[in-house]
Amino acid sequence: MSAPAPVDSPSAPAFDPPAAAVGEPPRLSSRVQFRGLLYLVAAAFFMQSLDSTVVNTAVPAMAGALDVTPLGMRTALTSYVLTLAILIPASPWLCDRLGTRRVFGIAIMVFGLGSLLCGLAQTLPQLVGARVLQGVGGASLMPVGRYVLVRSIEKREFVRAMSTVSTFGLLGSVLGPFMGGALVEYTSWRLIFLINVPVAIAGYWMNRRDMPDYRLERANRFDWRGFMMFAAASALLLVASELAGSTPVPWSRIGLYTLAAVALGALYVWHSRRTAHPVADLNLLRVRSVRVALAGGLFTRLGISGMFLLLMLFLQIGCGWSPLAAGLMMVPQALGSIIAKWAINRVLVHFGYRRLLLGNTLIVAALLAMFALLGPTTPVWAIGLLAFFYGAFAGMQYTAMNTLIYTDLDIKHASMASSMASTAQYLAMSFGIALATLLMQAMLDGHAHEQYVVAFRWTVLILAAITAGASRVFSQLRHDRPPAGAPAAG
Repeated sequence: MSAPAPVDSPSAPAFDPPAAAVGEPPRLSSRVQFRGLLYLVAAAFFMQSLDSTVVNTAVPAMAGALDVTPLGMRTALTSYVLTLAILIPASPWLCDRLGTRRVFGIAIMVFGLGSLLCGLAQTLPQLVGARVLQGVGGASLMPVGRYVLVRSIEKREFVRAMSTVSTFGLLGSVLGPFMGGALVEYTSWRLIFLINVPVAIAGYWMNRRDMPDYRLERANRFDWRGFMMFAAASALLLVASELAGSTPVPWSRIGLYTLAAVALGALYVWHSRRTAHPVADLNLLRVRSVRVALAGGLFTRLGISGMFLLLMLFLQIGCGWSPLAAGLMMVPQALGSIIAKWAINRVLVHFGYRRLLLGNTLIVAALLAMFALLGPTTPVWAIGLLAFFYGAFAGMQYTAMNTLIYTDLDIKHASMASSMASTAQYLAMSFGIALATLLMQAMLDGHAHEQYVVAFRWTVLILAAITAGASRVFSQLRHDRPPAGAPAAG
């Protein structure tokens, strides 16, 4: 929900076809069923992509309605993304055990129910609980959708099918800010969530009609112990970050939660080495490209994941813009991301991963720092132009990071690598949003409009420095060119 535009999504299926499906995927029974499945998966991508951008525009209005400060809304933003990070690794096992039709149908209805409860929430804790429920459903939508397309569509149709689905996702990222601003300004912020309900009902009906039902007769045992260790460690770290924003700051409790999270993380490392099918195979970190992709992605997303929210607060509170005007200003950012996805293949072939990520990371950091030059009197065209270039280079960064992890891996490890990449991505995004809001809160000296401008400027400078530090991680790459056949579209 709270990912910044451009949409940052994994570039490969979250898991590979099971052993029973090795070989050419079966044909769907008719062109009608093919189109129905394609529209179903595209609608799920659109709904989740829309939800990833639409809410940020409404944060000031939601904060006023729930009687909290705008920065105090961060829990509602991070809880959804963290839930995605925790639950995505369980999607393959659930499909193997329950079947793709049942899992996808349940995911749609849970997402719709969570959206309904979000629209009815009267307090921040109620909203956070509803966002977690949305995340429970959302964690299976995109991974299962990709998996079913891989299984169901012939190779000659697959690229066109994924292009169609990706286009709907990008369309959601473009329409999200505009729709969020328009709904807040002319109706109510609650409609931002409630519009998902009829879409979920229609999706559930289409799922029963068009979704193939793939499963394994005997699925591997799921690593429940490792899963619980990872989930608890992630949740404790997020709780510690939330406590850091309270007044007075309970340092002893923060330290206790942090130590407990570190201890659980260390326990998982020990556990994963003694488990046949761990939820995350840490042995893959021995591969340089995997290690660099995950570490570089972590530092990059810590720096840029909260930027969309910060810009919304800066424009609406600091500069006095309406929600619709602020939302429209995010459209150039999404358009820049779309253009970057068209150019990424040629750029990667020319520069290679190492040179591209080294240079592009520094460019993204510089553009992020340039936002500190903005103020209430800055011309609209200048903000839009900066947002466009930031979106373009950030989109290129996302795609390069999302595909780097697969360049040196054997195909048999692609499933695990995809799951680890998606989990790390959403985990870093949740903590990036928390970091950005905590920094801005620390910089605020009062709640006057001009204070938000000053706090925004200092915050983006710090985030730019963190982002620039990620270039040090990418300097560890060896290759000057992507290997032949490496994926380069995200």
